[in-house]
Amino acid sequence: MKSKRILTKIDEMEQYIRELREIIPESFEVYKSNIEKRRAIERLLQITIEAIMDTCALLVKEMKLGLPSAEEDFLEKLKDEEVLSQSLVKKLKSMRGFRNILVHGYSKIREEKVWNILMENVKDFEDFKKEVILYIKKEKK
Repeated sequence: MKSKRILTKIDEMEQYIRELREIIPESFEVYKSNIEKRRAIERLLQITIEAIMDTCALLVKEMKLGLPSAEEDFLEKLKDEEVLSQSLVKKLKSMRGFRNILVHGYSKIREEKVWNILMENVKDFEDFKKEVILYIKKEKK
C-alpha cells in the first residue's frame, strides 16, 4: 500500500484541526455573536470532513476494494475490511451529512448544532486518524 498520499491527507486534516482549536471561542455566546468565527469554524469543519472522506477514498483505491457507487460506500467498505470500527463509521456518516448541510444548506445551519459538534465531536477526527494509522502500521508488517 502506498501510504504516503494517505498520510499527506491525514497531515492536512491535522492542520485543519489545529486551526480549529486556535479559534474556538471561550463560550457559545461569543461564538454566536461573532459571524467571522462562525463562518471560519464552519469552513474548517467542512474541509476537515472532506479530508476524511478523501482519505477514505484513497484507502479504498489503494486496497483495491472496487468502485463505490456513493461516498457512503467508502465507509462501509472500510468497516467491512476492519480498517474503521463500526462505531466510528456511524459517526463519520453523521459527519458527512453535516458537511452536506454546511455546503448546501446554509439557511439550515443551527448555531447550537455547530457548537455541539465543535465541543463534542472534534475528538472523532483524532479517532479516525488513530484507526487509519493503526491499519497502515499493521499492513507494513
